Amino acid sequence: MIPIRDDIPSRTYPVVNVSLIVINALAFFYELTLGPRQLELFFREYAVIPVRYFAGGYTDVFGIVHSYGLADLVIPIFTAMFLHGGWTHIGGNMLYLWIFGDNVEDRMGHGRYLVFYLLCGVAATVAHIVTNPHSTVPSLGASGAIAGVLGAYFLLYPHARVITLIPIFFFIEFVPIPAVILLGWWFIQQFLYGTMSLAAASAQTGGVAWWAHIGGFVTGMILVHVFKRKEYWPTRRDIWWR
Repeated sequence: MIPIRDDIPSRTYPVVNVSLIVINALAFFYELTLGPRQLELFFREYAVIPVRYFAGGYTDVFGIVHSYGLADLVIPIFTAMFLHGGWTHIGGNMLYLWIFGDNVEDRMGHGRYLVFYLLCGVAATVAHIVTNPHSTVPSLGASGAIAGVLGAYFLLYPHARVITLIPIFFFIEFVPIPAVILLGWWFIQQFLYGTMSLAAASAQTGGVAWWAHIGGFVTGMILVHVFKRKEYWPTRRDIWWR
């Protein structure tokens, strides 16, 4: 299922949401200018590598032990949110952010939404680190922060209709699905796959950071109560479904 758009118009221009999409795109285009070796080194410096948060340091080729500084551990938590591993990765993430982020920003306000987005991204990263403490694989992507946006949307607009592309054998159908069902099913999938990933314990192989998605979504559901504006004027749909 691929969401295409929702039926909730934004009352204000989502300047922060659009800016986040632009920053992600610019970072990805920069990645494309790097060669394979440069890109690997770039990811190892600016993506999150869970084992570093428990190892304390590393030994270089000369046998000298180096400690990870605070900047080495904190900076990647934020920079990793704006890095992606391929066209499908960034395309899917930005599609979800474009569809759901504008309404959440509208409900919170620009400044609150930016802080909310970053906090969800941090919480998602922490969830991934805790559940993959021995992983040496760089973790990157905006999906953890976007999962927080989905968690907020899930509570703010549960009865919004999301036009969703559903391939049925050789046919393609566009079906309006209530957000509570679409996003609820999305979360259930993340939880099931996340549970299976813990059982597999594949720390040395890449893949989807399921627990980052779970952590981000749950954090978004919690923080939305703090960040949504109290002076928000409800729409007719909000009143009808309240």
